[in-house]
Order: sequence, then structure tokens, then C-alpha cells
Amino acid sequence: MLAKTYIDQMGREVRLTSPPRRIVSLVPSQTEFLLDVGAPIVGRTKFCIHPNEIVENIPIVGGTKKFHFQKIKELNPDLIVGNKEENYKYGIEKLEEEYPVWMSDIFTLDDAFGMMTAIGSLCDLEDRAKAIVRECKEAVEKVKGSKSGKVIYLIWNKPWMAAGKNTFIDHFLTHLGYENLITEERYPELTTEQIINLNPDKILFSSEPFPFKEKHLAEAKAFCPNAESLMVDGELHSWYGSRLRYWNK
Repeated sequence: MLAKTYIDQMGREVRLTSPPRRIVSLVPSQTEFLLDVGAPIVGRTKFCIHPNEIVENIPIVGGTKKFHFQKIKELNPDLIVGNKEENYKYGIEKLEEEYPVWMSDIFTLDDAFGMMTAIGSLCDLEDRAKAIVRECKEAVEKVKGSKSGKVIYLIWNKPWMAAGKNTFIDHFLTHLGYENLITEERYPELTTEQIINLNPDKILFSSEPFPFKEKHLAEAKAFCPNAESLMVDGELHSWYGSRLRYWNK
């Protein structure tokens, strides 16, 4: 059978002779989407936790930044799905030597919708993928401009780290109506003094990847008393797959 060529979001060619039947997914949000459309996942990372009633029966092949290559080999995948930011270059390049690897590269909602549409196509599950994309678009449109204020979105403690420009989180904060005070790119470290000097209206504490607790909100309230400290759902703000539908729930 002639191979069909697909172009992933990094502009790479990915060739498949038939729709994949044994997929290893290396990105939590994409794993959830693949399972939601009914794609055949045979391997996932330890961070791929949704839908939990399904993933618990799927073998773990390591983390997003450290793959167990032998475990992946034993699963005999015919497609691996990854992401430029969440996975590590060496690991992806090593996998490319043996398997077709489709990579996403996501900064905006349109990128997220494009990823879902493209993966649906290469898995021969276009109709299901398009239905989920419609749901996601409707859900995020309902919350567009629903928030306000100058914010800092924290993702880590000791050191403090925040989401900056050139990230999906920054794009989504703007979509919601917030003004992100972090103008540096990616995920810069911040001192307590820098947070104070930025004078945010709100400090948003993401539920992941760092497990913030109420004590962290109290700490911020002590050194930045004029800012409202809020715990927010990190999955809703940073997962760019079918979890976007949950903004409508």
C-alpha cells in the first residue's frame, strides 16, 4: 500500500501506509483527545491521567521528558504523537529513527483546533474530531472576555515561576480577558520582590504542574495584600485538547 504523507505542526513529513492502530501518546492533553475520539492508544506517559477510567489500563512509557525506549519498542507502535514544548528533543529524535512521529506545536486556540482536526484526519476519525472541535469552540467562545484584571499566573514554587509570552497559557489568559503582567517569554522565574513590584490585581495559582495549597495563597496574600489570590484549574487553562469542552460545564 502506498504511504500517505501528512505534515505535522512543526512542518515535518509523517508517512503512514494506513490509519494507525497502535498509538503511543506522549502528551496528556493529546492522550485525552485521542481517547475521546476513539483512537487506539497502546502507550502513554505517567502524566496522561484522563479519561482516568480508560488510561489506568494503558501501559506507561515514562514521563513527558524521559521515555522508556524499551517499553515503547515492546508496544510496537505504528504512530507516536508528541509536542514540541512538552517533550524533549533527543527523545523525539531517537524515536523518529524507528517510528512515524507526529508533533504538535501549540501557542493559540487555533493551533489547538488545528491539532485536533489533523490528528482526527490521520487516524481516520475526522467526524468525531470535528464534533469535539465544535464543542470546544462553543465552550471557549462563551467565556471569551468573561474575566478582567492584571494577573500573574504561577506554575511553580521555590522558585516562583510564571507563564509568560509565547505560551498557550498566555494566549488563553488574554482570551478570557485578563492582562498577563509577565512580558518575558516562556516560563520565567520571579522573586517575591518582582511580584510585589508588578502590582497584580490577581495572582492565579495553577493546580498543575506544582500542587499549590492554601498556604501558598496565604503566603502571597502576606507579601502582596492588595492582590486577590486564586486557585485555578491548570488543566482548563493549559490543556489544549478536548478538555477545552469543560469550560462549558
